[in-house]
Amino acid sequence: MKTIDELLAEGVSGKRVFVRADLNVPLDGTAITDDGRIRAVQPTIAKLAEAGARVVVASHLGRPKGAPDPAFSLAPAAARLGELLGADVAFATDTVGASAKETVAALADGQVAVLENLRFNAGETSKDDAERGAFADQLAELADVYVGDGFGAVHRKHASVFDLPARLPHAAGFLIATEVGVLKKLTADVRRPYVVVLGGAKVSDKLAVIDQLLGKADRILIGGGMAYTFLKAKGHEVGISLLQEDQIPVVTEYMERAEESGVELVLPVDILASSDFPDLKTKAPADFVTVDADKIPADKEGLDIGPRTRELYAEKIADAETVFWNGPVGVFEHPDYADGTRAIARALLNCDGFTVVGGGDSAAAVRTLGFDENAFGHISTGGGASLEYLEGKTLPGLAALED
Repeated sequence: MKTIDELLAEGVSGKRVFVRADLNVPLDGTAITDDGRIRAVQPTIAKLAEAGARVVVASHLGRPKGAPDPAFSLAPAAARLGELLGADVAFATDTVGASAKETVAALADGQVAVLENLRFNAGETSKDDAERGAFADQLAELADVYVGDGFGAVHRKHASVFDLPARLPHAAGFLIATEVGVLKKLTADVRRPYVVVLGGAKVSDKLAVIDQLLGKADRILIGGGMAYTFLKAKGHEVGISLLQEDQIPVVTEYMERAEESGVELVLPVDILASSDFPDLKTKAPADFVTVDADKIPADKEGLDIGPRTRELYAEKIADAETVFWNGPVGVFEHPDYADGTRAIARALLNCDGFTVVGGGDSAAAVRTLGFDENAFGHISTGGGASLEYLEGKTLPGLAALED
């Protein structure tokens, strides 16, 4: 895989360099609520611009239906990128149409442009190779060189991620190189004890990674909505908590495998439960009780780990040499149910080992709860991509960058 340093050494001045970034930032209307992904790709874009490249940045945002939708415009992301670069950033109002061609043609050496949301074109996400390839052909006309730096999308077989690199000389940007280097530390020559914290809503989203980690991790701590399927599998009452009953047989098998292989699989011992899901917009005070994890009332829903579980999980993380955390352990968006996720973040900060926050909601939680990002070993920009890498899958966007 060619690095961006090697590409820069060859010279990019005057060349149109297509940077596949991940500008898929959360929006409140047109206001960006977390610009972490834009800041993560900024060093690659800045370095290319400094070297005299004509930088064409492209990304997806959200899940539009293959047609333009103002709610998913990348205009706010383009404006924020310009602020971070300290320079004007041109914005094309389409992906491969007249605006894109004119905007790219108008670039001078060292200037940057952002194309409109790639997913406004159905060819970007098409499962038909010919349709995807046709869109990639159109994108290729806008550039001389391709740089892949959208780690959050490398697990997708999309035109700009998988097909376009085959049509242009290509290299990996700084972000992808960093992300892959971190993930290798989680899969090869891991420093032990190796502790994994898994949260989030659905256990089905994490089964494949648990399957792989049962042979690699020393401890797996479970939280979030997925914990209730584990608790139910142990025969406990979970009330109206989030539950995937169809996954109970698999979860039961995994708990048995963990015991047989000597992996410590740790479940919550107490829970914050309520009969009303919190109003995340008004942040009205929540009505909850703290109960033992095996005694959740039938009319209540578990929404966060309790104080004893917070202490227990902090103890399990304290001596770790490597920690990977993916998924909040409670409804952190509401202040009454944020203490569990806050405790996990704090435990990582207090740990002397190599700590990785695995993207997605856990990365958003770290920022929302006010933690210093630089205090962690690494905060990934791609939760789904990180998990699939740990599952041992081949990621299309990484495979496409290999020579």
